[in-house]
Amino acid sequence: MNTSVSTTALRIGLMGAGLIGREHAALVLQHPGTVLSAIADPSPEAKAYAASIGVPLYAQYRDMLDKEQLDAVIVALPNALHVEAGLACVAHKLPMLMEKPIAESVAASMQLVQAAEAANVPMLVGHHRRHSPDIREAKRAIAAGELGDITAVNGMWLVKKQDRYFDAEWRRKPGGGPMLINLIHEIDCLRTMCGEIDSVQAIASNKARGFEVEDTAAIIFQFASGAVGTFLMSDVVPSPFTYDVTSGQALYFHHEPENCYYIGGRKATLALPMMHLWGYESADGDWRDRTVRRGLQTPRSSAYVNQLENFIAVARREAEPVVSGRDGMMTLAVTLAVDRAAREGRAVRIAEMFESTP
Repeated sequence: MNTSVSTTALRIGLMGAGLIGREHAALVLQHPGTVLSAIADPSPEAKAYAASIGVPLYAQYRDMLDKEQLDAVIVALPNALHVEAGLACVAHKLPMLMEKPIAESVAASMQLVQAAEAANVPMLVGHHRRHSPDIREAKRAIAAGELGDITAVNGMWLVKKQDRYFDAEWRRKPGGGPMLINLIHEIDCLRTMCGEIDSVQAIASNKARGFEVEDTAAIIFQFASGAVGTFLMSDVVPSPFTYDVTSGQALYFHHEPENCYYIGGRKATLALPMMHLWGYESADGDWRDRTVRRGLQTPRSSAYVNQLENFIAVARREAEPVVSGRDGMMTLAVTLAVDRAAREGRAVRIAEMFESTP
């Protein structure tokens, strides 16, 4: 166990060599300030992968933590293992990049957050979109008052998942649909740009595929600011209207320039990720007047690279995490509240999700 942070290249251990784990590995291997010291994953596929990149492999992550001299850890394990693995990192005083969601429940996430805070172990939660220049610029413009008071928010996530995606039985069961797997990204973006969410309502349907799990959902948000928002999502609809495609930030999707978020304020409306800012020519204009569009300038950069840069700085105690453990916990709470609202057919206050949590 290493209790001090390296002053040269950051020595990173990776837990989990699945799809997202390998994406993290590639980024770490490419970065001049990091070294991928070891991987922990018990699968046969991981053994072949680790050999192909020349990195030591451990079947158990506890062995990796005990035997390797690490400065930080990336946790890319199945969701159910996040808290257990995170607590192991806390015990070894190792800063961690915890993939989203931070945990499977609000209570479990609170356990990890409190343990990390008590031990003064930094944690960055892997909501990578927070590091994207378009989300950053939208947050800045809103905070600077360029849109005026935010009143109405709208978003879309419309895709068509391939049939073989559902060969895994758990994806056809409750919990395996877009509300708990994909919506968490959208909620994190909306919270980042528009502020905290007080309550949610939702309707879900499984009519398209007939599986137990939903394939389509419509959500209503009540923001703490008084703004209201709607979000439409479906995984049976061919379209470019999903952030992964419209932003060009995804590592394995093509780029189709479009907008998928619309944020309306008293002065202007912002459509992103194309960063179109719509308003009137004069401050006292109204619906009878011509609307004018201008573009907010956002320098191109990779959200994933920016996230790794933040993690390096966090591990070296040079910066705060862009997404803290408590921040990740709030995004999880809103996501689980949406699921509860759809199941119970009522509005759910986010505060309810914490009522039985110490």
